[in-house]
Amino acid sequence: MSSNHLGISGRIAALFQQAQITPLLALMALLLGLFAVGVTPREEEPQINVTMANVLVPFPGASVRDVEQMVAIPAEQVLSKIAGIEHVYSVSRPGLAIMTVQFKVGVPRIDALVRLHDTIRENTDWLPAGLGTLEPLIKPKGIDDVPILALTLHSKGADHTAYDLERVAVSMESDLKRVNGTRDVVTLGGPRRAVRVELDPARMNANGVTVADLRRALHSANMGMPLGEAISGNRAVWVEAGPFLESAQDVADLVVQVSNGKPVFMRDVARVQLGPLPATRYVWHGTAHSEGGQEHDAVTISVTKKAGENAIDVARSVLQRVDELKGSVIPDDVEVVVTRNYGETANDKAKKLIQKLLFATASVVALVFFTLGRREAAIVGSAVILTLTVTLFASWAWGFTLNRVSLFALIFSIGILVDDAIVVVENIHRHQQLNPGLPLLQIIPGAVDEVGGPTILATLTVIAALLPMAFVSGLMGPYMSPIPINASMGMVLSLAIAFVVTPWLSRLWMKPHDATHAEPSNAPAASTGLSDRLRPWFEKVFAPLLSERDGPRNRRYMGLGIAGLIGLSVLLPATGLVLLKMLPFDNKSEFQVVVDMPVGTPLEETAATLHDLGAYLATVPEVSHYQAYAGTAAPINFNGLVRQYYLRSASEMGDIQVNLQDKAHRKAQSHAIATRLRPALQEIGQRHNANVKVVEVPPGPPVMAPIVAEIYGPDAETRNQITQAVREVFARTPGVVDIDDTRIASAPRKVYRVDRHKASLLGLSQADIVATLHSALSGESASFLHDASKYPTPTQLQLPAALHGNEDALLQLSARSTTGKLVPIREVVQVQNVLREQPVFRKDLLPMDMVMADMAGAIDSPLYGMFSMRAEIQKIRTPDGLPVQEYFIRPPGDAWKQVALKWDGEWQITYETFRDMGAAYAVGLVLIYLLVVAQFGSYVTPLIIMAPIPLTLIGVMPGHALLSAPFTATSMIGMIALAGIIVRNSILLVDFIQLQVREGMPFKEAIVNSAVTRAQPIILTGLAAMLGAFFILDDPIFNGLAISLIFGILVSTVLTLVVIPTLYFMAYQGRLHHLEPKGNTP
Repeated sequence: MSSNHLGISGRIAALFQQAQITPLLALMALLLGLFAVGVTPREEEPQINVTMANVLVPFPGASVRDVEQMVAIPAEQVLSKIAGIEHVYSVSRPGLAIMTVQFKVGVPRIDALVRLHDTIRENTDWLPAGLGTLEPLIKPKGIDDVPILALTLHSKGADHTAYDLERVAVSMESDLKRVNGTRDVVTLGGPRRAVRVELDPARMNANGVTVADLRRALHSANMGMPLGEAISGNRAVWVEAGPFLESAQDVADLVVQVSNGKPVFMRDVARVQLGPLPATRYVWHGTAHSEGGQEHDAVTISVTKKAGENAIDVARSVLQRVDELKGSVIPDDVEVVVTRNYGETANDKAKKLIQKLLFATASVVALVFFTLGRREAAIVGSAVILTLTVTLFASWAWGFTLNRVSLFALIFSIGILVDDAIVVVENIHRHQQLNPGLPLLQIIPGAVDEVGGPTILATLTVIAALLPMAFVSGLMGPYMSPIPINASMGMVLSLAIAFVVTPWLSRLWMKPHDATHAEPSNAPAASTGLSDRLRPWFEKVFAPLLSERDGPRNRRYMGLGIAGLIGLSVLLPATGLVLLKMLPFDNKSEFQVVVDMPVGTPLEETAATLHDLGAYLATVPEVSHYQAYAGTAAPINFNGLVRQYYLRSASEMGDIQVNLQDKAHRKAQSHAIATRLRPALQEIGQRHNANVKVVEVPPGPPVMAPIVAEIYGPDAETRNQITQAVREVFARTPGVVDIDDTRIASAPRKVYRVDRHKASLLGLSQADIVATLHSALSGESASFLHDASKYPTPTQLQLPAALHGNEDALLQLSARSTTGKLVPIREVVQVQNVLREQPVFRKDLLPMDMVMADMAGAIDSPLYGMFSMRAEIQKIRTPDGLPVQEYFIRPPGDAWKQVALKWDGEWQITYETFRDMGAAYAVGLVLIYLLVVAQFGSYVTPLIIMAPIPLTLIGVMPGHALLSAPFTATSMIGMIALAGIIVRNSILLVDFIQLQVREGMPFKEAIVNSAVTRAQPIILTGLAAMLGAFFILDDPIFNGLAISLIFGILVSTVLTLVVIPTLYFMAYQGRLHHLEPKGNTP
């Protein structure tokens, strides 16, 4: 074929098959890929840019209602006007409002925080100066606040207490912060260091000293200032005055009062001691029974990394620094246990997936080797490797990291990326057999050109099917975006390599055929290899379908049979044989046990509960070790970030970080282990009246809880009643576990009410009385030592810990009247015993309560748990006798007229994901239709080409049922990809039918011959895609994608080879004039 008659693909092949630049381009593609592998950061999961910020506004002494009405509601109205806001939450507690601003996914962190700060600053008038609130504290949180490394320090001996370990950890922080790429290095646990000034009420009264006197003495004594320069003797001398308080002895020696002409020192009225504060949190490290089963006081250092840094490099460098500090900063008898290393897990996952990528590539090359030959296999293998390397570079340039999703995108794409090279090499191979006497230089351009048009179109259809998925919104969008983007970039690059490098390699490596057995060159339909063996089968299949007499009836039967199979496949999810789930759980090496005791539980009782839970965990064979945190939170993961576990700091709260043995050393998956342990852990919790929840690392974007029921209503009492009723429904539903709600249990509260009239008559101020009580019970940092500590050492005024529950000692303290007389506080306060106030939760300017739960058991999809409760929920009646209105997509428009329940949690993200993916599927189908119309110039032909898309259901749904796998978001991705893959096969068939008819072959013969001739490349590309998917079949999350591809391609490929030619025959048997040549051959 002369170059003047070649299309663009043929001309490209003719240009590059002898060009000197071709090997250089191939070498550059290889080097770019190797560069990308070296520089691309590695992470276990994609880093989803979800920016959140907590705005904390302290309102000391205010009731919940005042906090809500005077702070939270105005704040919500101010914050909700920020552009890019997804939700505004608030919780009002006594004396504190916490507003949470959640920005939409993808809003740049810096932009979001600038808008937040600007909005708060320009609306400061919503908090008047005299209201009594403190300055709003803005605490932004994002994915980079999740620690990649946790180091737990403990000592097996009794020599080192938590206080000592905290000193060691604080000393380590600066050294670890010097490691490049680290962001925050924070110590969790330890009692903190202070100069404790423990008040003695009796001695204070005897010496005429009040808490205000102590505070004033500390403030006035801790003062220093430069005075400037004094000129003396022709010299300038720098002058300062002071000094500051530098030690506990300085504090003890302070004169706080002169009584009867004698000084009263601080040590005379209080016990002054440098040391740990009274415990407000406990942390300890526990080992499994196989390692001794002991528990030791501990502290944990958490390390986060800067955005864009390689987690593997940062973690490795930090651990290397820790090794260097042993024996110097870290004492010999202090052990450092790595209790989290996301760098190591990311590296292990990346290595495993790269290994699978290589195996998938090798398997595809082996497939070509056994079907076409070793030379053809070498060519295809080279093309695949070059495609992968240049795609890795494009992925790095786009900004993706090497993580499980981006690497799975490449593995699943292997079968698609190899298609172009296989089709081109197979056609060159076929043309060699058709024209044995022609040199490869003449064969290659024509062979490439013959399949070039349909290959370009087929590649564009796969891209059209995949690329719309990149626009899925919500948290799932950026999580899955590497799949459509990497696969689409790979398709474009594989097409370029198939037209540029593959012809050059074919010219060099393919063996010329001998001309002695030459066949006529005007027989383009001649079949070879596999086609020869398939011809009798295809002729037997098509004979009844193309028959003049019985053909219409047989085609009708075939259509009814296929329609019946599609209908049965669609019914599988409805019958429960295929479960629907967002994503299955991954096999992780950790999970958390979250413990909530009744409000008002002392820290020691919470710790006792955690000790009992830890003792049980130590007996579990799969558990390696655990860390318990009472009164504080464990280092958060992405799940904890969204659920705001970092705010858990009350004495009744605790959690246990459970670390499992390596996957290689245990048979059970982490989800199975957590499910197995949950009943025993909750039984222990019930003995302590604790709510115990087993929280696993979610497989994808996290939610507040898998099942969430938001209760809206006109008043708090109604919401409380409905919340209780809904919780009871949750508790009665089989499989629904870890139930909790936003209410708190009834707990006592004591109010010291100041008698203002009596206090005024005695010359006392209410502010002085309240400040004295606050200092005595909660403690007050009246000043700080200047002792060169990294964290300033406070001077803490407080009653001794032994007297915190002694009301007589508290009320024995005195305040000084305006006349100088000491008045015992008990004379001006009345004690009231009431109940603690319930917190008020709000979401998007509406008050609401939440009931939360998880799903476990045989059916662990939260969707089924949610829908199984609906019938019982509909029986609940409001105080007015009305049913509770249910909402699934958005909250009620008017929550003041009715009681409403809005389902949230995994349901919401599942709905949004499948809605967007369904829309992406539809957009992909429209784009495919437009592309095929543009290529074939017909409105009917594209419908024939796209007809096999429903056939994929016949493979996908029964495949999931056969393997007892749920249909997940990744299964949907596989179905979307199948649309492009199957249409690709249809294009090859239809294009070949048209080519043969225009060259004079009878229509029926062209129909059969298209299936015979194109069967080999279609089966080859189908097997290649199935082989690529086979290597991700064992992944818990992505096996849905693999099942969709393997079974979908298997069934639809076989059916396509029969259905497409048959449909084309039905459409054009009486309209052959439409296939006549119109100018140039398309």
